[in-house]
Amino acid sequence: MNFIDKVADMNSTQPKKSTTLQNHVRFVTATSLFDGHDAAINIMRRIMQAQGAEVIHLGHDRGVKEIVDIAIQEDVQGIAVSSYQGGHMEFFCYMMDLLNERGSGHIQVFAGGGGVIIPSEMQELMEYGVNRVYSPEDGRELGLEGMIADMLERADFSVLPENFEPQADKLVPKNVQHIARSLTWIEQNKEGPEVVKTILAKLSDQVVPAENLQLPVIGFTGTGGAGKSCLMDEFVRSFLTEFPEKRVAILSVDPSKRKTGGALLGDRMRMNSINDPRVFMRSLATRRSHLATSAALDSAVRLLRACAYDITFVETAGIGQSDSEISDFVDLSVYVMTPEFGAATQLEKIDMIDFADCIVINKFDKPGAEDALLAVRKQYQRSHLEFETTPESIPVFGVVANRFNDSGTNWLYHKTIGMLINKKSLNWKRKHKAEFAVSKMTELIPSDRKEYLRQIASNVRTYKKNVLKNTKTASECGQLYGTILQMEGITTEIAKLHLAEVPENLRSVAELYNDKLATLPESLLKQLEEFKEKRQSYLDEKFSFHVRDIALDVENYLTSLSGLKIPKIATPKFEDWGEIIRWLGLENFPGNFPFTAGVFPFKREGEDPTRMFAGEGIAERTNRRFHLLAQGQLATRLSTAFDSVTLYGSNPHSRPDIYGKIGNAGVSICTVDDAKRLYSGFDLLLSNTSVSMTINGPAPVVLAFFVNAAIDQQIEKYLHEKGNFEDAQKTLHKRYKKQGLVPPEYRMELPGNHDGLGLGLLGMSGKYFVDAETYDTIKADVLKNVRGTVQADILKEDQAQNTCIFTTNFALRMMGDMQEYFTANDVRNFYSVSISGFHIAEAGANPISQVAFTLANGFTLIEYYLARGLQIDDFARNLSFFFSNGMDPEYAVIGRVARRIFAVTLRDLYGANERSQKLKYHIQTSGRSLHAMEMDFNDIRTTLQALYAIYDNCNSLHTNAYDEAITTPTGESVRRALAIQMIINHELGQAYNHNPLQGSFLIEELTDLVEEAILSEFVRISDRGGVLGAMETMYQRNKIQEESLYYERLKHSGELPIMGVNTFLNPNPPDAGAEIELARSTNEEKSMQIRDLEQFHQFNASEQDSIMERLSETALKNGNIFEVLMEAVQVCSLGQITQKLYRLGGKYRRNM
Repeated sequence: MNFIDKVADMNSTQPKKSTTLQNHVRFVTATSLFDGHDAAINIMRRIMQAQGAEVIHLGHDRGVKEIVDIAIQEDVQGIAVSSYQGGHMEFFCYMMDLLNERGSGHIQVFAGGGGVIIPSEMQELMEYGVNRVYSPEDGRELGLEGMIADMLERADFSVLPENFEPQADKLVPKNVQHIARSLTWIEQNKEGPEVVKTILAKLSDQVVPAENLQLPVIGFTGTGGAGKSCLMDEFVRSFLTEFPEKRVAILSVDPSKRKTGGALLGDRMRMNSINDPRVFMRSLATRRSHLATSAALDSAVRLLRACAYDITFVETAGIGQSDSEISDFVDLSVYVMTPEFGAATQLEKIDMIDFADCIVINKFDKPGAEDALLAVRKQYQRSHLEFETTPESIPVFGVVANRFNDSGTNWLYHKTIGMLINKKSLNWKRKHKAEFAVSKMTELIPSDRKEYLRQIASNVRTYKKNVLKNTKTASECGQLYGTILQMEGITTEIAKLHLAEVPENLRSVAELYNDKLATLPESLLKQLEEFKEKRQSYLDEKFSFHVRDIALDVENYLTSLSGLKIPKIATPKFEDWGEIIRWLGLENFPGNFPFTAGVFPFKREGEDPTRMFAGEGIAERTNRRFHLLAQGQLATRLSTAFDSVTLYGSNPHSRPDIYGKIGNAGVSICTVDDAKRLYSGFDLLLSNTSVSMTINGPAPVVLAFFVNAAIDQQIEKYLHEKGNFEDAQKTLHKRYKKQGLVPPEYRMELPGNHDGLGLGLLGMSGKYFVDAETYDTIKADVLKNVRGTVQADILKEDQAQNTCIFTTNFALRMMGDMQEYFTANDVRNFYSVSISGFHIAEAGANPISQVAFTLANGFTLIEYYLARGLQIDDFARNLSFFFSNGMDPEYAVIGRVARRIFAVTLRDLYGANERSQKLKYHIQTSGRSLHAMEMDFNDIRTTLQALYAIYDNCNSLHTNAYDEAITTPTGESVRRALAIQMIINHELGQAYNHNPLQGSFLIEELTDLVEEAILSEFVRISDRGGVLGAMETMYQRNKIQEESLYYERLKHSGELPIMGVNTFLNPNPPDAGAEIELARSTNEEKSMQIRDLEQFHQFNASEQDSIMERLSETALKNGNIFEVLMEAVQVCSLGQITQKLYRLGGKYRRNM
């Protein structure tokens, strides 16, 4: 549950409040480290800007040191951070300590985290020095605007000491605070520029070496949204790599709002390379209208030159056609534009084509980029009268700055720095190498397939149209057949009549019957003939069918306490041919195309869809929870939540902002040994055991952990069978003793139902204890039979969730590598991706958008995998889906709609076989419907949502615990959540039936309405270039946010009644100071995890460099990365591998 959700939990109208600022108040805003919940802080910073503040917005996942460094460089009055992933005590205390240690205790810190930060913790943090921690109660009393006004008033002070002036001896890169203060002094003295000039001249004449005043400055300017920040970031990254001894300064200018005076200074958000001790960056607001630079810019550049930064990069605000102001401040100017400038004649109006040293056409992967390059080159030749110059010599470059290690960007950097060295006669020794290049278009999905979503929408609509057409024809055929039957008693199968056998008075009727019958497809006629026989098979005592070549006999009825035989499948009583055809085309029996009612004929006997959810502390603690939940269950379905340190691909560490998050809100997993412990005691190869892992960014690494754990389990069993287990144990202990180490072990007391499986080979891979042939045989068997799911859905992370860690293209490449590995190794029962709508819904999307975006993402992966050369039936079996169920009426049918769209598309558009056509999906009840107020009511909502899911034949189900509104669920609350679906499945009589929704007028109407709404959304996404094209303009993210705010407004106004939140309020509310049990990892567990990680690194140190080198070679040669990861995880930790992959594929760039 997010901060806005908590704030809206109120019944009274919020008061509105604003403030008039006396100073230029500057704030840094962010979410805490490993926290992707940025919706709340995004809204907060907008209100801050509207009230006149200058906001340096950093977005999600920011560490304390990074925030503090930025706050000091930006010389702000305040820091505002939201924290929803736990670890807030360590995070904010560390922030206060670091600010005080750096002599910046004047910077005020503000925090928010909804119900996650409990009242006693709020008080403790404020006593420690945090100015204020805003609670849901503050939101109810003050309103959003009131909270922001209160925050700004508390930070409305001057940061400059009285009579401050820059001091030459302090203007050195190591004295960041004095440099920052001096820049503030320049900004605040813009009304008296002569004072600034006098002081700077004095510094230059008396103290600053003359060579410092000649240090180079490169300026970046261009239209808004052209990608200047990304381009400058790539320049900084390359410069730091090429010149490891040099320091960089950056000045970034953004416009002030004329109406409010506020400003969004957001360039830092897009830059990954600036968090480096050799980089100083300052964001400036123009503090004036209609101009792209600040009045303080010239003086600021002079000051940074005096500070002996080796190079200064300056970025202006977005400019218009006639703006060339940047040329006056820099030694070399770079003009950044995009291919979408309109007609070529528009280029004649752009001043910077005359003045810029380099002209960059960014986003060169867009259509028309080649034509744009030719047009700009021609205009440059005309402007500079260089008609004989070769195209390669013209300083016009085509780049894709947002692409990691882009060839065009590398060439631009190489040429620009070369031009600068020549122009300034710099004695710089170059190491960077690059050849002439213009960025090439790299299409993940071929251009001739860009309309795939429109084609899907058209295909499904055509299918339904044909069904209705055939329905009408079949109905008419049936009526004609009935006429002949009644008049003459001629009986025949549903087939063409022989006219010679028909009495003459009925031949015209028979001819019409034959003509109409001939228009119906043969397959449809066969279905019509078999309908009564198939219906009878459900009415008999037993039903026989096959699943994956296994014959199954299922009882058709369950007997109630009253002695009634309740059918598992209720069958239609249709006699009209048209009704039968319509029902078969749009509904059909469960397990039959189009699978609207379910992908299997019956639910699995002895295996409820129940998922056993756990994730807390270290692996052993979660393992104990798994064993508690699995006790007495016929099937074991383990669902794993990981802590935020793991979700972001990092290792545990003693640094306080990391330390506080270890094992909170999920389990800490950083090595293959952790995975072995996590799933120990469960035979991962049993057919009634499956594992799901909710992880995305580092999913390939964590999946490799899991598969290795499963393989080593079977090797352990093999060693026992062969009598070699004790010898293996001796070998393992001997290896550790040689290094002076103790082998890893299970670090808690084993649960009573734990048999020790999976713990025998902790510390080493099983490959060291069997020959290579045996290892390969066991590994192949594991891959073919292990069951489960890894989420690994990077598309929805970019659209909604924010646990992206790698560049999107690189992340998709690794997803493709995983699937290729699965295909090559015949992985049949494990899903390589769980295409998730749950997180889209949690971010605020309504049910239509959730399912539309999720299916669209799924079809995008299909197109991508096909483009990589995979065959549809080789990978479709490894796709699964994951939806959220809320309270809206549409949630009653989302499974039906998704199954039908998917089946029709896979069969008719992609030519897939029957197994591939079956959409399997998991449901988790809504987290957004969990409220901190009247938490006991949450179980009621969860029960109704679970009922939706079970009636809709979901393949697996996770019911949220009522206390997840504020904490990781406790053992007691998880048991209650599990009981919800067990009671429905085993006590609710109607749930005896497996197709309770079929035959309902309302359900059929909802199905059609939701289906058409989703298809219409497909067309809108297609109009924006498909899923990937829409992501570039943040279409999905913006739509999700709009729908989230709409929901919040209705909830706040009371138009959307929510019991215990905005209506039916508790007349005797509980004491605000009362606190419920919180599930938090202990310091002992965190220390264990850090200590064991260090030992893992020490034991495997000799093998790490070689496998990392192999990983690099594989990535650079476009080999299968996942194949190497399967071996790399045996000796390398999660954080080590993540850092290596960053260098190979790039780090994700945040956006607004």
